[in-house]
Formats: sequence, C-alpha cells, structure tokens
Amino acid sequence: MLDTNTEKKQITLIIDGEKITVTEGTTVMDAAEKIGIHIPRLCYHPRLSLEGSCRVCIVKVKGIDSFVTSCCTTVSEGMEVQTNSPEIRQARRDIVELLVDNHPRECQTCERDAHCELQNLAYSMGVRERLFEGKRKRHPLEDSSVSVVRDAEKCILCGRCFRVCHEIQGVSNLSQQNRGFSTVVTPAFGANMDDSVCVQCGQCINVCPTAAFQEKKHSDRVWAAINDPNKFVIVQTAPAIRAAIGEGFGYEPGTPCTGKMVTALRRLGFDAVFDTDFAADLTILEEAHELIQRIKNNGPLPHITSCSPGWINFIEGFYPELLPNVSTCRSPMTMMSTLIKTYYAKKTNRKPEDIYVVAIMPCVAKKFEMERPEFTIDGMKVTDAVLTTRELNWMIKSYGIDFRQLPEGEFDSPLGESTGASVIFGTTGGVMEAALRTAAEWIMGKPLEKVEFEGVRAVEGLREETLKIGDLTLNLAVANGLVNAKILLDRVKSGEKEYHVIEVMACPGGCIGGGGQPYPPRGYTILDPALAAKRAGALYSIDSEKKVRRSHENQGVLQLYKEFLGEPGGEMSHKLLHTHYKPRLRKGIK
Repeated sequence: MLDTNTEKKQITLIIDGEKITVTEGTTVMDAAEKIGIHIPRLCYHPRLSLEGSCRVCIVKVKGIDSFVTSCCTTVSEGMEVQTNSPEIRQARRDIVELLVDNHPRECQTCERDAHCELQNLAYSMGVRERLFEGKRKRHPLEDSSVSVVRDAEKCILCGRCFRVCHEIQGVSNLSQQNRGFSTVVTPAFGANMDDSVCVQCGQCINVCPTAAFQEKKHSDRVWAAINDPNKFVIVQTAPAIRAAIGEGFGYEPGTPCTGKMVTALRRLGFDAVFDTDFAADLTILEEAHELIQRIKNNGPLPHITSCSPGWINFIEGFYPELLPNVSTCRSPMTMMSTLIKTYYAKKTNRKPEDIYVVAIMPCVAKKFEMERPEFTIDGMKVTDAVLTTRELNWMIKSYGIDFRQLPEGEFDSPLGESTGASVIFGTTGGVMEAALRTAAEWIMGKPLEKVEFEGVRAVEGLREETLKIGDLTLNLAVANGLVNAKILLDRVKSGEKEYHVIEVMACPGGCIGGGGQPYPPRGYTILDPALAAKRAGALYSIDSEKKVRRSHENQGVLQLYKEFLGEPGGEMSHKLLHTHYKPRLRKGIK
C-alpha cells in the first residue's frame, strides 16, 4: 500500500451529466478527455505551461456566472461542468470567427494549409464566412534569419512559441511586445531574428498552430539546380529522415522508409544519393580518437559532442567558457559535404564548383550551419542547400510521386555504406552509444560481447550514467532540449559533477524531434514522448537489423582512410573534418 502522505485525493464531479472520479489537481479539460469529451483548444499544449489566452476551451461551471477556461481550471469536489450548449458553442464560434477575421485570407497558398489548427477548428465549428469587418493587423514579413521566418500577421497570440523557447529550450528569445491591438510576438525590443539570441532550433515552428513561424525555404534553389545541365546534384539524407518521412504519406509513426526515400530522391532527379550515416560513422572514428586522447592527456574534460547545430549556437552564445570542451569534429552533414567536394570530386574527375550538394535534414538550424564561414573550401560552401523533411515531403508530392508504391532503392557508393551505430545518431543518446561501441573496443583492445548501451538511451530530457570499460570508469550524461543542457553545464561550471562525456541535442528527443520534421499525424502532438519513442524505435530497429553495427567496421570508411584521409585524428582529417568554435555575441552569420 502506498504511503498515505504521497497519495493524491480523489475528486468526484459531474461533466455533462456523467459522474467521474479523477485525481486532485486534474484540469477540467483532462477530466473531460477521460470520458470521451474533446474540448476544443488553441493555446493549450500538454508539454507547456498553461496560458489560457485563446479562450476557445471555455465551459460552464454551476455556480459561476461567467465561462471558465477548462485548460486552467482544476476540478473540485461536487463540481458540475457543462461543456456543450448552444450558448457555449456560439461563444466559442465567436472567438474563432474573430481570430479568422483578423487573419490573412490565403489558406490555399499557406504553408500550413491542411495542417493549420486554426483552419481545422474553424471548419469543425462551422465557420463558413467572415462576419466582422474592420481594420486587420498588418506586419511586414521578417525573414532576416537564414533558418526561421516570422510572419506576425498569422500569429494568433497563443503564446506557444515563447513558452517552448523559454520552458523547453531555455533561450527566452521571444515574448509579447506592446499591448492590445498592437501586441506582437518578437525578440526583445522588436529585433530581427538574425540580430537576436535565437539558436535557430525551429521549435517555435513546430508548436505554432498556424504559420506565424516557418523555415526558410530552399526548395526553389534545389529545383533550379536539378534542372541545370551544368550541375551534378548530389543529395545526402540524415538518419532521422527515414524514421519520419513516411508520416507525410500516411504511414504509422515509427515506420522506417529508407528504401522508398532513396527511390523518391532518384525520381526527383538527383544525380547521386548518399547517406549521411556514412559520415556519422566517420564522425565516430574521429570523435572516439579525440575522446581517448583527452582521457590520456587529462582533458579538457568533459568531452562535449558537437553534432547538433542548434546546440552549438547555444553554447557559443550562452556558455562560451566551455567551448574548449566541445569536440572539434564537424557535424556528419558537413563532413559528408566536404568529402563530396574533395574526395568524391577527385575520384570522379569533377570540378568541386560543378557539384551541388543538397542535405535533407530534420533540423532548420542546419540551414544556419551551411552558411558558417568555418565550413568552406577556399571560400566555397560545401553544402549548397538544406531541405527539411517537410520540404522534401512537399517536393515528392509536387512531383506526383506515389511514395507508397515505390520500390526499395539503395544508396550510391562510395559514400552510401553505413553501420547500425550511425543510424542511431538520429535519437537522443545515439551519438554517445555509437561512440562507446568504438571507444570501448579501442580501449579494451577486444570486441564487445554486447554492443547495446541501453543506459544512455533516453527519450526523456536528461539522463546520467556511470559506465565501466575495463579499468576505466566513465561518468556520462545525455541531454535533449536546451533547458536540460543548461542543467548539465551549470553542474560542470559549479564543480558539482565531474563528467567524462556529455551528449547534447538541441531538440526534444534528439533529431527525431527536430524543427523540420513532419507535423504530427492525428492522435499525436509536437513534443509528444510517444511520437518520439516511435521514431526512435524505427532507428533502433534499423540498427538491430544491420549486419555491421560498429562504426570502425564500416569498410567504406576504412577504405576512405586508406585512400585519402590517412588515419583518425591525422593531418588530413584535421584539415577537412575538424573545426573550432568561438563565442558569438550575436547569432547572425555576419
């Protein structure tokens, strides 16, 4: 029996004439869900604090004259709630009509058409005409950022964007400015996104119910490159893409769609299709070598991973004193692009400037990463365009490809071979586990009996683990969502904890929850742990089915070292695959 001090009181109330018993502290909205009553909402999000600003979820409580918001009102003993009546329905409809009348009239051409919560709510409530005339808010499109576009005219002031930015990401870049009709969501002092502390993660895009935030589109430049006879267009695909792309074509979340994705890319007209997983394996060899050298040479520790561009933007701006601890390894995307314009160009007798590299990424911060001056060859960008999963889904549909009917395709050689270790990069803990599979064998000098390191697998925000490898004891930490990263870094700075390795992913759940992933299908929400678990499950299933599951056994990578790079941590590797980050006072590229 539970300790009575920890038991929560049970509350009995009546909702729409039906008696229900729930735990004390339950909201009216959640209590109604338990008996199959869905109360409409806009500002509410299950992973964010309660705002109660949209008023769409109003209900009637006996004894209270005015309507109350069901998302913010907790149940009480004997409460009688009415969720539906002509009066309630009309009030909700009036609220939605006011929002619609103050909204741009471009649903058919809007990025969120068919995925817009305001549009869906207006339809379900029977809003079929615009009844209210008058002045509508007007704001210029703010597209200074290379990653995130802000369209304040489509903002409904639900507050989800600044709540996710503050509560999940710990950046607090956005807030409501001005008052009344002039209220607008912007960075501090109305600054442009490019001049703000934005880390380009794109979580504001994910949680926005309309299209007030969008990614900067690269699809037009990709179409142009594909149709340019003078360009040899190569595409690379990140691990997390194959775990989520199917959702845009009706597949259940967690369905791996690697082969169909490859075939779709070929039909779009790409000249070669490579796998970013190849470069993920390469990253592991470089990073495992770097970690071992740091352990042997007493630091700097903790060794902090560097694959997530939003995370790198964050540490540059908020914890610059810890930059010496960050791995010097470039991200797999940038490693792959660099190899394409050096090794592959030489191997195929092509000029690097004639090769156009497109990366399919789950992350809008990759659009920022591709513009970094650190990632160039003699002033030439190594990555020419970045498409999000959402953009790729649209391109496939626009081209008229029936994704579900496609045959299974295979990646091209020599940069398409990968191991199970590389594919789990797409989920939180994956980089850590992949590195441990290689570092542990190198340290012990013998193969592992079991390659899985379940202790660092985590969908939740933060996990710590102590691992013994031979005579070496490693203190490990994994975090996703930048609020959790702040917890770890503050512990490091204060000396409270001593870690050997820290993995950080900017987005909740890791890359599978990136700011460019598909809007979730019906039954799921953005930031939903169940959705993250299914996407992660897809990657772990691919890993388990691979014949080769250790990065240092990737024969293509080993051949690359033999032909071109020399050895992990060698002179050529450092020149092409490593970099150093520096404090960034403003987040723009300039």
